[in-house]
Amino acid sequence: MSIVTQLKHPLLQHKLTLLRDKNTNSKDFRTLVKEVAMLMAYEVTRDFPTEMVEVETPIAKTQSARIAGKTVAIVPILRAGLGMVDGILEVMPTAKVGHIGLYRNEETLQPVEYYAKMPKDIDKRTVIICEPMCATGGSIIAAVDLLKARGIKDIKIMCLVVCEVGIKAIEAVHPDIQIFTVGYDKELNDIGYITPGLGDAGDRLFGTK
Repeated sequence: MSIVTQLKHPLLQHKLTLLRDKNTNSKDFRTLVKEVAMLMAYEVTRDFPTEMVEVETPIAKTQSARIAGKTVAIVPILRAGLGMVDGILEVMPTAKVGHIGLYRNEETLQPVEYYAKMPKDIDKRTVIICEPMCATGGSIIAAVDLLKARGIKDIKIMCLVVCEVGIKAIEAVHPDIQIFTVGYDKELNDIGYITPGLGDAGDRLFGTK
């Protein structure tokens, strides 16, 4: 059974097409990433348990559902993951936010950690890792390794686009996590970028290229 859930809602697929377009400028790219992350958050949290509680409407008392016992931490992988955080916070404003800093060694294509800071109660939370692109899978594997070392068991991954190569690499070492994505591409090019992908998400978010 695959650890990947591809979200094929028409709104998400439409926005992904706009993200792929090289003519989409940084301002619009940032807005689209935020919107996609917000829409994805509904699906990522679909399995959260609920409980019935009594509330009083302006008309009468009634039983209604609320989320039961789930607290969330959003952990973006710097820097591109930052673009997804605000969209998730739109629908889960009480979530706490941790940060993992990784960069890719352009020769080995392996991730190098340079920063990690988490909420103190991170081990008691459902953690949503934000990483727009899953290419080789190295950054996500490193992030999951770091979180599991801190005792975190409930981990979900949110990506805009994944590649089959990266998914297989993650599945081999972390078959217990869930990955949610909008785009599922098949190949990497000779410098480790997803093809067709959408380019370097960090550069496109922040206008650095």
